[in-house]
Amino acid sequence: MKTMLDKPRYCEWAPSQPQLPIYMQPWWMDAVCAGKEWDAMLWVDENEDIVAAMPFLIRRRLGIRYILMPQQTQIGGIYLPDGNELTGEDIRSALDSLRLAYYQQHYPIDSPLPALLQQQGFKIKPKVTYRIEDLTDLNAVISRFSKNKRRQLEKALALHVVTDLTAEQFYTFHTNCLRAQRKSISYSREFFLVLAQKSRKRGQSQIIAIADADNHLCAAAFAVWDKHSLNYLIPCYHPTYKDSGAGALLVLEAIKLARDKGVLFDFEGSSIRGVAQHYKQFGSTPSTFYNVQRYYKWWFRLPIWWNKLRNWKK
Repeated sequence: MKTMLDKPRYCEWAPSQPQLPIYMQPWWMDAVCAGKEWDAMLWVDENEDIVAAMPFLIRRRLGIRYILMPQQTQIGGIYLPDGNELTGEDIRSALDSLRLAYYQQHYPIDSPLPALLQQQGFKIKPKVTYRIEDLTDLNAVISRFSKNKRRQLEKALALHVVTDLTAEQFYTFHTNCLRAQRKSISYSREFFLVLAQKSRKRGQSQIIAIADADNHLCAAAFAVWDKHSLNYLIPCYHPTYKDSGAGALLVLEAIKLARDKGVLFDFEGSSIRGVAQHYKQFGSTPSTFYNVQRYYKWWFRLPIWWNKLRNWKK
């Protein structure tokens, strides 16, 4: 097995892979890594055919190289097409060749590779996303909502769906939602406008919004999809309208969109208990994927240790 860094070849090969997640597609990497550097590691066999590929964001600071997940990118790691195989040694030697201080990526659901990497000394941590896979019967899907969510839908009868919200308006609304909760937005306006423009151009994203009778925005979500799933990527809710039922209606409209696209619905998970509980109430089921990481240089941990010490002293 031979490995190489070859971003141009990856960009040529990716369109031939129908199961490649949206988050690993070249155009997505171009969008979320705008102004930064990304590359692709390829594993090729004796016939020079690509066996597996790993697109990645490479960060550099003070001469230190490390790999992290790009913003708003839920899945990364190594894409291994069905029927292909890699060994743990194949992966470890390729990553070692990058001479990193730190490595961290989230691997696709059902990927066999995190277990192999754990055997090679990498640390893996389970993460959970929540999905609704069978959307054929919308009434059956709604029947699995909790009583609370069905009640919220009844409250939302006075609300309506807005489908012409611009990316600029969405970003402003999300910022205002967080400001009302005394929080700050985690991504820049420029970042979101580039991502929204590129995904809309490919017909793989939509902004869904809910407004009241006076056209006040209550909730909105930025959803993206590929040939397998629709991902509820960036939802936002204004606390002023928390009892309006807008949140439940927003989810239902996103589920309808997934049904129209013929794909499953993915909430994209959350490590926040309250958010996870909110998703469970829509009849979703948990699916596990894995965060894989490795510290190649012990001193890369120093900022983490310092923060833990500072918090312990408080």
